[in-house]
Amino acid sequence: MIVAFSVTPLGVGEDVGEYVADAVRVVRESGLPNRTDAMFTSVEGEWDAVMEVVKRAVAAVEERAPRVSLVLKADIRPGVTDGLTAKVETVERHLSAG
Repeated sequence: MIVAFSVTPLGVGEDVGEYVADAVRVVRESGLPNRTDAMFTSVEGEWDAVMEVVKRAVAAVEERAPRVSLVLKADIRPGVTDGLTAKVETVERHLSAG
């Protein structure tokens, strides 16, 4: 499965980069395949492992923020691995063909 999620601290002002970095650090240290962009962090793996990483990422932000918002989208597709790379490669292949 692939989960794209965004953790946002609330009540800490406009500059939230250091809080978000705490969450991303948890994801990167998990060892699961992941990718971060301006809006979301995506992580790939088995259900329990991915959800545990999301939970720990939220907890890392909760340690310093009075309130946390979590947005999560999941692609649950048993038997598929390396979806983070394969999905992008498919789109790129179609773009280069046209």
